[in-house]
Amino acid sequence: MYRGYPGIKRYMGMVVTAIAVTTFVISCKGGETEQPLDLSALPVQTVQGMNAVQTTNGMLQMRMESPLMQRFENDTVSYELFPEGFDVYAYNEKGELETQIRSDIAKHTTTKKKKERWEAFGNVVITNFIKGERMETDTLYWDRDKGKIHTHSFVKMFSPSGYMQGYGMESDEMARNAQIRRPFDSYGIISRDSTNNGYIDTVNFIGPASNRN
Repeated sequence: MYRGYPGIKRYMGMVVTAIAVTTFVISCKGGETEQPLDLSALPVQTVQGMNAVQTTNGMLQMRMESPLMQRFENDTVSYELFPEGFDVYAYNEKGELETQIRSDIAKHTTTKKKKERWEAFGNVVITNFIKGERMETDTLYWDRDKGKIHTHSFVKMFSPSGYMQGYGMESDEMARNAQIRRPFDSYGIISRDSTNNGYIDTVNFIGPASNRN
């Protein structure tokens, strides 16, 4: 069959040998029986330098960036993993950049019923540039269906009106009305002139002396 084509004959021999070696390694390593490959543990898509945008009526609404995106799928859900950092930029109705969320790792999950869930982990920073506020936490959840972000973790919030810290936070997805659920040791600035940087402790403040017994 391969007369006159010695190269093909050698190639087929190499393929047969490779198949035999592969079968031997899989079936005989450690004396174990052959195990099926779990394809759900491998990414079905990998994107380097991901940059995605979302627009509404021609106006930029959201932009997402990540050095690496990996997509995984199984019988019940599919998800994208961003293991090398993630940034999302949100723009207001005027097209101005209002909010940025940055994290070390992020995950976007979509169920078979098309329910979405975003999770961000590690050095999460939420910045609202228009309000001049910045929040720092370790874990953040973003529900796009409800337009909400929240966390149960420790949160630090810096703003022109003072500093707050506590456990748990919830807000709209633009971080316009962020509220810390269990604050402690926080303070609010009551004077902003060049000679007085006074502040009021919002936890321990008990009012002026004239109001106390």
